Amino acid sequence: MNFPDWVTYIQQRTETALQTILPAASLAPCRLHEAMRYAALGGGKRIRSLLVHATGSSFTHAKPEQLDRAACAVELIHAYSLIHDDLPCMDDDKLRRGKPTVHVEYDEATALLAGDALQTLAFQVLAETSVSATAAGQIEAILLLAQAAGSHGMAGGQAIDIASAGHEITREVLESMHVRKTGALVRAAVLIGARAGEGVLDNRRQRLDHYAKRIGLLYQVVDDILDAASDTATLGKTAGKDASNGKPTYVSLLGLTDARRFAEDLLSEAHEALAPLGERASRLHELADFISHRAF
Repeated sequence: MNFPDWVTYIQQRTETALQTILPAASLAPCRLHEAMRYAALGGGKRIRSLLVHATGSSFTHAKPEQLDRAACAVELIHAYSLIHDDLPCMDDDKLRRGKPTVHVEYDEATALLAGDALQTLAFQVLAETSVSATAAGQIEAILLLAQAAGSHGMAGGQAIDIASAGHEITREVLESMHVRKTGALVRAAVLIGARAGEGVLDNRRQRLDHYAKRIGLLYQVVDDILDAASDTATLGKTAGKDASNGKPTYVSLLGLTDARRFAEDLLSEAHEALAPLGERASRLHELADFISHRAF
């Protein structure tokens, strides 16, 4: 299967699996379940799902259904984080994936609860499904997701982001923020995929971990470039929002040209990390290019 067809196939698998996992909108509390489905279905490139499947199918003996469940858990955490990021007390955004944000479509209280429920559902999905062939692997997958979502991951990155608005920060602080806010969940997607099935040997896992760290940061650098260089219709969310809110980005810190150069460096480092893994890593190479090409 060529890369574009594979991307579409995994995106469709993920959408179908999420439709099954999410509570039906007809079940009480109906408005909450409707908001959860509104946030999690029908949008996004499913980069994290693609990474779970690419890693798991290439390096472990995980069944596609196991990878579906792992991918859904990561996507549910991602959906919850977007709901909360868009709230008035956070980024106060009105548009996400080309449609009104959850608190605009419903209300702020429903959005908050929908995010909470999606987060807990993610851990339920991992806890009730045998993603790994071993109990230790199953526990580690849950641990990886918890670490990525907590104060050392996304929540911590968002806290740094809020505290940094309107202030000058160093490149080191900016990188620390994005490694947590965006990179942590991208890394978790790769490592959970590597932990599925029979798991990946330590030497290969170290290579995958380095790759994951590079593309996690690359993803955010590309987002910063797009926020500065694209329009709202193209992005599906409000363009230029970071600049208008005084938030530091790689573009504001380095300038557009150097931010693009940094993205190129991160892409090269990601490819280099995979080089010893041979043909098995071909999908991951393609995904790194897929993430980066939007900025150029």
